[in-house]
Amino acid sequence: MLAKYENKFIEIKASIVEIGDGLINANKMILDGFENCNIDKFNDAKSYIKNVSNKTNAIDRSIITILALQSPEAGDLRAMVSYLKITNELVRAAANTRNFVKGFVTICGEFDITTINTYAIPMQKSTVEALEYAVAMMSVDCVDEIQECFNKVLIAESKTDDLFEMVEANLLEQSKKVEDFGKYHKMLSALRKSEKIADRAMSIASLLLFAKIGGEIHQL
Repeated sequence: MLAKYENKFIEIKASIVEIGDGLINANKMILDGFENCNIDKFNDAKSYIKNVSNKTNAIDRSIITILALQSPEAGDLRAMVSYLKITNELVRAAANTRNFVKGFVTICGEFDITTINTYAIPMQKSTVEALEYAVAMMSVDCVDEIQECFNKVLIAESKTDDLFEMVEANLLEQSKKVEDFGKYHKMLSALRKSEKIADRAMSIASLLLFAKIGGEIHQL
């Protein structure tokens, strides 16, 4: 690419990383909020993901301009296509984060401490790890290091899946009484959002791996 567009390319990456960092901070705040069911921290988490749609729309416009005017080839084209898809994953991850907060604050007090310590906290820790490694891939050029980060995202995302399956079985067992079903359904619905955030991190990691080494795009 020409220098002008190389600079634009750098700006796009920086903007994506900024949004990713906001998602990481929001989910770390959620993790902190699990202690004593701190509603203020849950609500504060949303401050890190404000205007994500507007920010990603601006990134998309920049990418489309590069595609239209510069006609990048090979690796540069793969990167642009990947980033165009990544912005959508960032929007979805932000929506999942907001919905998690919205759903969890209404039933946080109904969670027993054992469920939170055994399932919710480990799930959220794995979600944060998945996001951290996915965002870290943006700043890595070495193929081996990118693959290593991708593998760590895969492991963290798999942990969230496993933990969700375990808490689902646990809560369904507890919800056999008709009067308890609604409460436990709300709990599962809230925790599923944490699992979905990790899924989005996995999709971002897959797109970044594609951007670097090519192949097929596999998204969740």
